[in-house]
Amino acid sequence: MTLKIGIVGTGWFSKVHGDVLAGMEGVRVAAVTGTSAAKAQALADRYPEAIGYGSLTDMLDAQKLDAVYLCVPPMAHGEIEAELIERGTPFFVEKPLAANLETPLNILARLEQKPLVHAVGYHFRYKDSIRRLKEALEGRTIGMALGAWMGDMPQVAWWRSQEGSGGQFVEQTTHIVDLLRYTAGEVEEVYAVYGNRVVQGLYDNVTVPDVGTVTLKLKSGAIAAISNTCVLPGGVSEVGLHLYTDAGILAWNPERLEIRKPGASTSYTGQDNPYVAETEAFIHALRTGDASRILSDYADAVRTQRITCAALESASTGKPVRIGE
Repeated sequence: MTLKIGIVGTGWFSKVHGDVLAGMEGVRVAAVTGTSAAKAQALADRYPEAIGYGSLTDMLDAQKLDAVYLCVPPMAHGEIEAELIERGTPFFVEKPLAANLETPLNILARLEQKPLVHAVGYHFRYKDSIRRLKEALEGRTIGMALGAWMGDMPQVAWWRSQEGSGGQFVEQTTHIVDLLRYTAGEVEEVYAVYGNRVVQGLYDNVTVPDVGTVTLKLKSGAIAAISNTCVLPGGVSEVGLHLYTDAGILAWNPERLEIRKPGASTSYTGQDNPYVAETEAFIHALRTGDASRILSDYADAVRTQRITCAALESASTGKPVRIGE
């Protein structure tokens, strides 16, 4: 049976997921929803027989879809997920879950009342290098970790707005926070310092900080620091996570994993596509009901969202914030 998939959103991530879906056997991109029917149809034209719609309701009323991919800005979440849950339509949602914590908590409560197949797009979890990193950590003690997401400011207006994106730590650096949790364990306290150095002088209506550092205390006793900035010029970036253990250093970035031990250093460069892997896991769950291959569900992603939102609270108050309090 061919699965019919809908996409909400017409940006870059919608194309990424749409192309992956279109390349899978027994899967068809059948519909696209955008802020206008014209924008939706422009993306739908990439896929044979796909139809564009100007609203989610129109799309869901017109077609019986097996699942929907949500690729929308952080501030657009909430009503979309609520309608899909009410209709019992499985969904894959891109990170972050929202620009705040309240919206994801409401959605999670709805999912607990009406469970359905779903997944969240923390795609780095699906990289083979992360699997190897987790294997290398077995039996080792993590002392501390250092993470970074350094780059330029995305050229979309909503990203520059605190209400639109939630800020860089919520919108981008969430990937590093999620990997810290996935590899090193849960976080119990954060303390954050944010600042404004460059971008408010370059663009109008910027309300997000452009530099920040967050100190995190893990439940294991390990400590971590994750920094980010969007002041760099285009084409210059640094993204990664370093774990410091009693056996050596594990240095990860999206292209390479290096394991440094006394007298030896090994590295791994994988060519795997984590977007394909996460969609294969989701499609498998749709076909079989077996969600065991999905590495990030909504409840787990909410735990990452709690940390990124707690960091924002800490930067605003100047005080540490305990997670979940």
